[in-house]
Amino acid sequence: MKLTFYKYQGTGNDFVVLDNRSGDISLTQEQVAFLCDRRKGVGADGLMLLQLKEGYDFEMVYYNADGRPSSMCGNGGRCLVAFAQFLGVVQEEAYFIASDGPHQAYLKDGLVHLQMIDVHHVEELENACFLNTGSPHYVQQVSGLQELDVFAEGRAVRYSDRFKAEGTNVNFVEHLPENRLFVRTYERGVEDETFSCGTGVTAAALAASRSGYQSPVNIKVLGGQLQVSFEKDGNSFKNVFLIGPAEQVFKGEISL
Repeated sequence: MKLTFYKYQGTGNDFVVLDNRSGDISLTQEQVAFLCDRRKGVGADGLMLLQLKEGYDFEMVYYNADGRPSSMCGNGGRCLVAFAQFLGVVQEEAYFIASDGPHQAYLKDGLVHLQMIDVHHVEELENACFLNTGSPHYVQQVSGLQELDVFAEGRAVRYSDRFKAEGTNVNFVEHLPENRLFVRTYERGVEDETFSCGTGVTAAALAASRSGYQSPVNIKVLGGQLQVSFEKDGNSFKNVFLIGPAEQVFKGEISL
C-alpha cells in the first residue's frame, strides 16, 4: 500500500498526519510504529488521522509512537486544526471530536488556539501534583531544569508502582520571572522526552496558578514558546486554551 502523508510540527512536537476522510486507511499497531520510527520510517512523536464525523468538522484519531491508540494530544490537536484548514475542511474556526470529547479551536495571527477540557480536580502528591488535561500528567516543580536528566527522572515516575500499569506523562517545571514557566516532559507511549507536550504545559500552567500564576501563562519548551489561558474557580478550571504555532513541514509518500 502506498500512503500519502504530511509531516506537521508544533513547537518541536512532530506528527505524521493522514487525510482519512475517505475512510480507506486502516493501520496496524506495527505500521503506525514503523511510520513513527525515526530511523526506519518517517519519524514522529505520534500519528494522526483526520476523519469525518457527523455533527463535527472532523474527528481526530491519535496514536502514540509505539503504535497504540492514545489519549488527547494538545500539540497534535493544534496541528490537525492547521491541517484541516490546509485541506479546506475549516476556515478560521473548527469544532472537532477527539478521544477526550469535543474541542473548539480557532486560528488567528499564525497561531492555533485550542480549547482543552475543563479540569475539576488537582490531586496533591508528595512534592508534586497529578491532573488530567485530556491526558494524565504528573507535575513537579524543580530548579536547574536545563541540567536535569528528564529521561531518567521521568521514566522512574512513569514506571513507579502508582503509574506503571496505565502510564502517565511526567512534567518538570521551573518557575521563571514575569509569569513564565520552563517545562520539560517525559511522554508515555513515546517513552522519552519530547521537545514539547501540549497537554503537559497545560497541566503545568494550571498547577502553577495555585502558586500565584495568572492567566495567560507563557511557557518555554525545548521546541519554542506556548501560552495557556484559563479561568480559575477554586480547584477547577474552565475555558482553558492552549495557544501556539503549527507548521506543515513536508508531504511525502511511503510504501507499507
